Amino acid sequence: MKLSALTLAIISTVTLGFSSTTIAAQHEHDHITVHYEGKAATQHTAQHNQAIAETLNFTDTKAFEQSSKNLIAKFDKATADILRAEFAFISEQTPDSVNPSLYRQAQLNMVPNGLYKVSDGIYQVRGTDLSNLTLIKGKTGWIAYDVLLTKEASKASLSFALKNLPEGSDLPVVAMIYSHSHADHFGGARGIQEMFPNVEVYGSHNITKEIVDENVLAGNAMSRRAAYQYGATLGKHDHGIVDAALGKGLSKGEITYVAPDYTLNGKGKWETIEIDGLEMVFMDASGTEAESEMITYIPSKKALWTGELTYQGMHNIYTLRGAKVRDALKWSKDINEMISAFGGDAEVLFASHSAPVWGNKDINQFLRLQRDNYGLVHNQTLRLANSGVGIQDIGDAIQDTIPETVYKAWHTNGYHGTYSHNAKAVYNKYLGYFDMNPANLNPLPTKLESAKFVEYMGGADAAVKRAMDDFAQGEYRFVATALNKVVMADPSNDTARQLLADTYEQLGYQSEGAGWRNIYLTGAQELRVGIQKGAPKTASADVISEMDMPTLFDFLAVKIDSQQAAKHGLVKMNIITPDTKQVLYIELSNGNLSNNLVDSEQTADANLIINKADVTQILLGKTTLKALLASGKAKITGDKTAFSKIAGSMVEFDPAFEIVPTPKS
Repeated sequence: MKLSALTLAIISTVTLGFSSTTIAAQHEHDHITVHYEGKAATQHTAQHNQAIAETLNFTDTKAFEQSSKNLIAKFDKATADILRAEFAFISEQTPDSVNPSLYRQAQLNMVPNGLYKVSDGIYQVRGTDLSNLTLIKGKTGWIAYDVLLTKEASKASLSFALKNLPEGSDLPVVAMIYSHSHADHFGGARGIQEMFPNVEVYGSHNITKEIVDENVLAGNAMSRRAAYQYGATLGKHDHGIVDAALGKGLSKGEITYVAPDYTLNGKGKWETIEIDGLEMVFMDASGTEAESEMITYIPSKKALWTGELTYQGMHNIYTLRGAKVRDALKWSKDINEMISAFGGDAEVLFASHSAPVWGNKDINQFLRLQRDNYGLVHNQTLRLANSGVGIQDIGDAIQDTIPETVYKAWHTNGYHGTYSHNAKAVYNKYLGYFDMNPANLNPLPTKLESAKFVEYMGGADAAVKRAMDDFAQGEYRFVATALNKVVMADPSNDTARQLLADTYEQLGYQSEGAGWRNIYLTGAQELRVGIQKGAPKTASADVISEMDMPTLFDFLAVKIDSQQAAKHGLVKMNIITPDTKQVLYIELSNGNLSNNLVDSEQTADANLIINKADVTQILLGKTTLKALLASGKAKITGDKTAFSKIAGSMVEFDPAFEIVPTPKS
């Protein structure tokens, strides 16, 4: 996923220094201020979805069989209420307002409902969160592999498992492993540790740095965009959220993090170690689905853990909330390495999401299709690009390159990633956003361009009239393009606004990708009723505490208003943290804030002396620099105004900036 945007440190600055208005990690998805249901599917959408249904292989139910297999204990009401109860509306009949392929995924993700046996000594709790909690029996206790998104879900899931395990229910959790650096795989860590304080923690290579760094610099924009991708303000019903692609949805509660005692693959791609007497082979897969990621093979059990390199669907090469583009070729090659290394022996494949795959033949078939799907996205995108297909056209063009053997397999479908936006991601990774058409080199800014488009279209009234005619014919994609220009040019044009909302809604109903659906439907909602409460506003204390000083000041540099800062000329400071024995040298110069760790104090205008532990308390909102200075726990020597000049040049980000023009009251 994916969900790392939900672990951001939301840092604010004040005149005398930096402080934080962080909020304990929780989700407010159900706290929507306006009851919003949306409209019905049009006849064109119903016909579109019916036509899609006729191309799908509904007779292939193997994934449902795998998801149902080896149920040990069904959830009690309290455990089911963590997540499943919110999606009780999912039925056997596909509504007109949902793409039938996506609805089939929604049905599949409703199957997980308890504790399941994977193989001898391996169990999973599936259905309490976006990801699975896996328990592997060691010599003296249990190894918990990936520990869900929130402390509350993790603790409840583990408690349920320990009550129902057919073996070792009295054994402790002795080890905890994170497969990669996304929050739905480490966020429940504190729940496990609170139950078993002596648990040893293992993580993928460089995981802490990637967790802290990944979304800090663009954090405000990512959080706002994540609200669209995950439909944070939409209700759960046939006109809203029906599924989260990787699983049913997100648990609610606190996202936590316990830093690993040992990180894996520090010396190379392969590492074999024993954890609680169990030999485990780790392969570094960083740079695929996450910047820090690994997979695991357990030889004694012939069990292959694929992390998030595979699931029952196609993943994101580019995640729509915004992130660095992933490497589709490396992804394909790393799956190929799994096949080469373990394909001859593995008898069960299990992962962070979806149900296991059993049997060597089925495992190899599954892995080859997953491998080839990411390979196809990479290779066919570049074939098309080398043939002159531009970035705007490549999302449609790649659809015609997918062989029937891949298209007919459910687990290659675009529920999280899609062929369209994944192809554009590959194009952008190699060739950038520009397609070399001179018209696209330097277009007008959005609002000015929109005004000229409306003028060229003969005015707003003429454009809206034509859009109404095209809407009636089901030409939603171009209607969205045209009406977006009208509404951008004149946000007060309510007729255009309402028709654009209707258009986005129908496009959402037709979308196979869960993210696409949520983005369209959230756009429609905000056009109609404005920005709603319920967007993710989270900051994990455990994650924030791991932020180092250079990362913090890299983020503060993003907040500098360069024109304001340039008025102060050159400002030089040492930030001295006695508890870590580090000196960070910072310069405000030419409107830019730079920093680097140095061996000793540099010649500067001022020194700020403050413990790193106290900086963490500031970030958590438990104190301020002003209070620390007053108490003597921090001090400034030299020019007392130096830090105020830097802090006074910083801006506050608007966490609810407009994406579509919102109605004015």
